[in-house]
Amino acid sequence: MNTTASSKPLSASTGSASLTIQLDGQPHPVATGTTLAALVEQLGHAPEGVSTAINGEFVPRGARAGRVLGEGDAVLLFQPIVGG
Repeated sequence: MNTTASSKPLSASTGSASLTIQLDGQPHPVATGTTLAALVEQLGHAPEGVSTAINGEFVPRGARAGRVLGEGDAVLLFQPIVGG
């Protein structure tokens, strides 16, 4: 019988499936493998409505989907400054 194999997906909470980042200076749990683009979306921000930085380094909008968040990353979301 293969009953144990079918029960494995149900026990996702037993593994370490999350990590903690610093979001605007506050601890914030995210799922392992979360990208910066996914975080922006999960927080309800339009991609073009917010600028981002990780560990003090600006991350352009086009690079967010390729930037996977890691334990302890300091993520900043801020309003882009436009003007002339």
